[in-house]
Amino acid sequence: LLLLCYTEEAAVIVSGLKNTDVFVGESATFTCELSYPGVKNVQWWLDGSPLHNNFVTEISQQDGMIHTLTLNDVACHDSGTVTFRAGSLISSAKLLVKGILLLE
Repeated sequence: LLLLCYTEEAAVIVSGLKNTDVFVGESATFTCELSYPGVKNVQWWLDGSPLHNNFVTEISQQDGMIHTLTLNDVACHDSGTVTFRAGSLISSAKLLVKGILLLE
């Protein structure tokens, strides 16, 4: 019988956030994968402001290891730095929201 004990200190970021460009009104999705489940104090930020689950901001996790943030119906002012923090682990990426130029 082999019993594995995962400690929060042993967790690392397997796959970090990637820079994302979207157009106004689209959704932007960021994913961060950790090596172990159960890391405490998971938080998402946009330009230093903490994000919370609501109809615009969808925060989810799969198996406690794959953490996903989806920002729906983005506007130009949503452009900035998205940061994922889990315990002492941090990953950041840029969100660029592009306007649609209408030519008459």
